[in-house]
Amino acid sequence: MSENGTVTVIRNCEWLVAWDAVASSHVYEKNGDLAFAGDRILHVGKSYNGHFDVEIDGRRRMIMPGFVDIHAHPGHEPGWKGMLEELGSPKLGQSSLYEFMPVFNVAAEYGRHACRVAVSELLKSGVTTICDLGGAREGWAEDYAEMGIRAVLWVMFRSGPWYTRDGHSVGYDLDFAQGDRLLREAIAAADEASGHASGRIQGFIAPAQVDTCSEGQIRDALAAARDRGQPIQIHAAQSIIEFQEIVRRYGETPIGWLAKIGALGEDTVVGHGIFLNDHPFLHYPHADDFSLLRDSGAQVAHCPVVFARRGIAMNTLHRYRKAGIRCGIGTDTFPHNMLDELRMACYAGRIVAGSFTAASTAEAFTAATSGGADILRRPDLGRLAPGCKADFSIVDMTNPYMQPDYEPLRSLVYSANDRAIRDVYVDGVKLVADGQLVAFEIDEDIEMLRRAQQEVIANAPARDWAGRSIDSLSPRVFPIRS
Repeated sequence: MSENGTVTVIRNCEWLVAWDAVASSHVYEKNGDLAFAGDRILHVGKSYNGHFDVEIDGRRRMIMPGFVDIHAHPGHEPGWKGMLEELGSPKLGQSSLYEFMPVFNVAAEYGRHACRVAVSELLKSGVTTICDLGGAREGWAEDYAEMGIRAVLWVMFRSGPWYTRDGHSVGYDLDFAQGDRLLREAIAAADEASGHASGRIQGFIAPAQVDTCSEGQIRDALAAARDRGQPIQIHAAQSIIEFQEIVRRYGETPIGWLAKIGALGEDTVVGHGIFLNDHPFLHYPHADDFSLLRDSGAQVAHCPVVFARRGIAMNTLHRYRKAGIRCGIGTDTFPHNMLDELRMACYAGRIVAGSFTAASTAEAFTAATSGGADILRRPDLGRLAPGCKADFSIVDMTNPYMQPDYEPLRSLVYSANDRAIRDVYVDGVKLVADGQLVAFEIDEDIEMLRRAQQEVIANAPARDWAGRSIDSLSPRVFPIRS
């Protein structure tokens, strides 16, 4: 309960997406009330008869739990708008990781501004918890405390970057001594974040990629995380190039290598986990990654939009969930819109499987709420239930895109999107009101991002292996008439 102990009740909500603890599932509650005191939910269901200080009319509204964005890089991704939507390297597995992202990354000094723009988008799409995977920067936790969103700062480290000098092969500039030092710094930074006075910030540890960290670094990060009762998150099985590189180095698939070194288990979150040996894009019958993943208890951070842009998709959300592999949903790209991710998770899964049953709305919504919360070991998040955090969104059922209203979550995911998100609360504090951000302003941040992108444009030839301009790297949809 907050210091003032204010009790708020939202009455007669047309729909509540409530949590059924017995069934371990969301359920609909019709014409019910939600009451919360400070940062905790008191009541979800039929008439609330207890004391209250504030009463809000919930008619023609749906209340749903706040989304948990399990995987995002908000410190630079907003600067890519207009550049990366249609790019991939045809000779590097259609990925944009190796040839384009290093060229387009905005300078570190713009990280705070990019983050604020990303969080504004997340909040408006109903996200109340973000997992920010990035390098530690000064003021990181303070920035999140100011914005009001709940944040897990997953501090990444690695031994060095990748590069391409020809557009068809990838090299690695790895310094393992440096990686060991950055691991120690990441642990210290995560501990500092976890001690933040706001109570909304946690610091976790993230070996950045399976192909940029040594076995010892991954194992040491895992041991440090276990000491703190936390999981690690590591990018793995995210590209064909990475799959081939790990097979070349170790004779194992990325999933197989993590298992071999004892790093695949319930304390590991696999960032993306797409390119298992049986993925349709691969022909590698010499492993059984899916069984390894299933039997290990490891979890997957699924980010469908960014891969769909490259013509890539997981095989499939339904298959993973049916096997008991816990999945969360992340954004991992611009715009930072969780409802876009849910819709794409469903569509992409169905296309890959050739079946309308391959990724259901229930599976995607659960992954984006309680699924992500469980990965973070936070049963008080991603659910509307007494005792849970007062992190939730109010959807306007009168929005034309929500009508007719037979099935409100389908209408939200497939039709209305964030246009119908009216109010968003974190810790019982309203951060979005009537669809508008009230927690902070981003006008200055937008201008700084424009400046950052102009610098990227100016510096692109010096960064690109072939010295190409932005116009050549990322041609506009139509040419500018001279």
